[in-house]
Amino acid sequence: MMAAQVKGPPILSELRARAGSLGFDAFGIAAADARPDLPAKLGAALAAGWHGDMAWLETTAERRGAPTAMWPQARSVIMLGVNYGPDRDPLAILGRRNRGAISVYARNRDYHDIIKGRLKELAGILARRTGAEVKVFVDTAPLMEKPLGEAAGLGWQGKHTVLVSRSFGSWLFLGAILTDAELPADAPQPESCGSCSRCLDICPTRAFPAPFRLDARRCLAYLTVEHKGPIPREFRVAMGNRVYGCDDCLAVCPWNKFASATREAKLMGREDLNAPALADLVRLDDAGFRARFSGSPVKRIGVARFLRNVLIAIGNSGDPGFLPAVEARLGDPEPLVRGAAIWALRRLDPGRAAVLEARLATEEPDETVRAEWTDALAA
Repeated sequence: MMAAQVKGPPILSELRARAGSLGFDAFGIAAADARPDLPAKLGAALAAGWHGDMAWLETTAERRGAPTAMWPQARSVIMLGVNYGPDRDPLAILGRRNRGAISVYARNRDYHDIIKGRLKELAGILARRTGAEVKVFVDTAPLMEKPLGEAAGLGWQGKHTVLVSRSFGSWLFLGAILTDAELPADAPQPESCGSCSRCLDICPTRAFPAPFRLDARRCLAYLTVEHKGPIPREFRVAMGNRVYGCDDCLAVCPWNKFASATREAKLMGREDLNAPALADLVRLDDAGFRARFSGSPVKRIGVARFLRNVLIAIGNSGDPGFLPAVEARLGDPEPLVRGAAIWALRRLDPGRAAVLEARLATEEPDETVRAEWTDALAA
């Protein structure tokens, strides 16, 4: 089938105007084949093992390398961005050790649900006006949105690998419309990080082996969200009170000074997810977790992984008032939760941990949890 031709700007003017009225803050177009360098870059990262246990990155690598590998008819990609810049310092919560720090993006209603409907409306306009085929994506397909956003002129991938915008700093939700229409491309923005290394310097786990390179296995955003097993012991203290994600490298970007919380960002926000009390979070059961985080990205990790994170945060709180709640979790049916509770108990009261180890360790059926008892007492 011959690709649809878009010769004049009227349809693009209409799309840009409608995108703005739908709440999109950034709009750009790139050719579908604008980043021939991506397969090699992705291959190098996978070969280094930087993807951790995100096996889906490896299994979809061939399609992920280019939009045309996923959809051969694709000729153009329209990249859209929604500013979710916070209206307060996102790192201030790190000093409140009895509260849980949730990443800024997850303090909003799930952006996948919000953005996808808007993309469909915009794509529908293009399809009706031109007869073009369209497909929409919001982080749900093997599509590399950040480098495509760079190619479309929305910004550039910073040294922390996140897209940086001159207007919105590091705070953009991204969505994409692929089409077989030939659309005039926007000019890409040049990388403008200069000699700044703030995002690299602040990382609590040194997850950047080099500028513009991220080893997810050391990244707290990955470890608290994507990683399914126990948090590696070497990173637990560095987690602090982060119970979902990590904003440090995004929050210190100097380009954020040009960003401000928009009305749209405030409408998406959920105040109940700003600094929730750890005392409340540690008592959640599965039903309570689902209710508390309904409509939030947090919900997708499940209650066991979330409680793992909460217990690590409690262990870092230094507050012995949490001891009854921690001990209650030593009998949790999930090994992941029991193991984290042991670590928290050891941090808050080593003597009590020694007493309970004598009674509970020999009865523990899970090898990884027994290892937590041994490691805790040897620490």
